[in-house]
Amino acid sequence: MANPSAAAARRRRATGPAPSLNGPASDIHPVLRRATAPPAALDLLAQARAGLDEAAVLETPNERYATAHLAALRTAAAVLAARGRPETSPRARARIRSAWEVLPEIAPELTEWSALFASGAGRRARAEAGIQGAATVRDADDLIRDVAMFLRLVEQMLVLQPVLPLPGARGAARRGPGGEAPGDGKGRDGGDGTPRAAP
Repeated sequence: MANPSAAAARRRRATGPAPSLNGPASDIHPVLRRATAPPAALDLLAQARAGLDEAAVLETPNERYATAHLAALRTAAAVLAARGRPETSPRARARIRSAWEVLPEIAPELTEWSALFASGAGRRARAEAGIQGAATVRDADDLIRDVAMFLRLVEQMLVLQPVLPLPGARGAARRGPGGEAPGDGKGRDGGDGTPRAAP
């Protein structure tokens, strides 16, 4: 009498390989890998980080506010350096627009951040001019926190981006920064990186 499992194996060979729980490569969760952001964008991010660190230790609220707002501007400039496209028409090139106006067009997901920092541009100008009370201690503290969040978000956007494994990887994608695949914290394999075949 023929072995039922042998007959099933022959049927699978005839119809193609056995299905995998991992599915096709397009069904695999993307993993975070270091992207190749332009050097100019990386330099601006480094300047923004240094400016934010400086703002945190400055003494007067005006100095802290102006320095933090400049860090936000450099962070926005990093996005424009990475994603921006030069204006093609002479009229568009002649028109001067702030980074906060251009940013929502380049990165719509940052529209609210752009509006937030654009609203503080006037206060920053007064603070830089040395006008007494242009920024309070709370204004400076709130802005430093906001810029820190904005900078972290942009760093994730430009430096760490989701990348799908190559089709031949068969589930051997590298783990994310925390050692686990993104998503539910567990890979779609047997837990040790080895794909499980369907029974």
